[in-house]
Amino acid sequence: MKTIKGTHQTLNPLHFQLSTLSVAAATMTELKLSESRDLTRIERVGAHSHIRGLGLDSSLEPHDVSEGMVGQVSARKAAGVILQMIKDGKIAGRAVLLAGQPGTGKTAIAMGIAKSLGLETPFAMIAGSELFSLEMSKTEALTQAFRKAIGLRIKEETEVIEGEVVEVQIDRPAVSSAAAKTGKLTLKSTEMETVYDLGAKMIEAIGKEKITSGDVIAIDKASGKITKLGRSFSRSRDFDAMGPQVKFVQCPDGELQKRKEVVHCVTLHEIDVINSRTQGFLALFTGDTGEIRTEVREQIDTKVAEWKEEGKAEIIPGVIFIDEVHMLDIECFSFLNRALENEMSPILVVATNRGITTIRGTNYKSPHGIPIDLLDRLLIISTEPYTEDEICKILDIRCQEEDVDMSEGAKHLLTKIGVESSLRYAIHLITAAALACQKRKGKTVEMDDINRVYNLFLDVKRSTQYLMEYQSQYMFSETGEVDEDDAIGMVA
Repeated sequence: MKTIKGTHQTLNPLHFQLSTLSVAAATMTELKLSESRDLTRIERVGAHSHIRGLGLDSSLEPHDVSEGMVGQVSARKAAGVILQMIKDGKIAGRAVLLAGQPGTGKTAIAMGIAKSLGLETPFAMIAGSELFSLEMSKTEALTQAFRKAIGLRIKEETEVIEGEVVEVQIDRPAVSSAAAKTGKLTLKSTEMETVYDLGAKMIEAIGKEKITSGDVIAIDKASGKITKLGRSFSRSRDFDAMGPQVKFVQCPDGELQKRKEVVHCVTLHEIDVINSRTQGFLALFTGDTGEIRTEVREQIDTKVAEWKEEGKAEIIPGVIFIDEVHMLDIECFSFLNRALENEMSPILVVATNRGITTIRGTNYKSPHGIPIDLLDRLLIISTEPYTEDEICKILDIRCQEEDVDMSEGAKHLLTKIGVESSLRYAIHLITAAALACQKRKGKTVEMDDINRVYNLFLDVKRSTQYLMEYQSQYMFSETGEVDEDDAIGMVA
């Protein structure tokens, strides 16, 4: 007879046991998976929720319309080359700048890169203004963002007991104050059958998982964690009806006790937080990570380097995307210069819609509001304004994403509005026009619905004209006359 007892592990600062980290990683993976399942049911339609990838073929040639991407052929082709470099994992410390006018798809390209990378490659996204509103220093916030974009694939061999449950026998004491419950668990494979003695914690885990005779389970010997793999095919006729969530599996073959290689994917930031304090594991979910000492990170980097040499771990360079990068100041730019030289640096992708403007924190002007020494390190991808045909295709994709049925005439009118005002304004009118259509109890959005919401909601040009006409009636408005040339320039 063999005895299995449940184990309880606590996370201590700078406790680098591989098994502890793996258990933490496995728990985080489970929680993330359960959260993602729940969130898919209540998924909201966002500004870039229609983006599925970059829309490239195997030779990195962009399709005209694919995976939610339209137009921007040269920019998407350049982004595809960057994507291939990231997937190969051969480079570090490279930086890419997405530069273009507002509404030309810079963030969409960054989202396309994120979707194309898959789940294993870390992708961290922040806005430039976020760094000034956090309860920590700017450099600490940037360091944490960089560490979130560096993944670690940890390989571990664990002993697993895998078999079909023949019988679960639990002896409950008659008096509550008596000794703890004891029990026996009989497992079988295609070649052998074994009886295991159960401790109190294992009995509790079996009760939580609702393990019954006929279930196929796996028990991790290191942590005592029980996973229900499914129901045995031999028990498929036990009941006349089964729920849709019941999965039938074959009875495991060979020995009950096996060694399996388990791969966990975590980020360096998650390891930092777990080892930064006693209850660091909980801080991952509350978000209250605070500032992490440099000594902790140095020790983690040393340990990760050891694991890498031993073949236990593999570093996955990810991507960090900083939107509105012109909002960073000269201190942050200096930090980025230094951070990009680190051998464990991820790929940096930044975006801006500014032209020649002042570098924040100085009196000097520079292209895109970025210092020349950092610009010299950047591969610059420029985006171009969309054509009328491309705007029409984008609006068609958004109508499908927002589940709005629109007539051809209404789409043509909405395209004209997008050309004259802006693409974002035209996209905003889709749902508003659908609500106007519902109010008149219609099923298809017509031109009258577009006209109605166009008159209800002003775009930037009409709002500026209105302000120029009635500015004297607003509070704190300048009383001086505005030149005709200035007025034309503001409207344009």
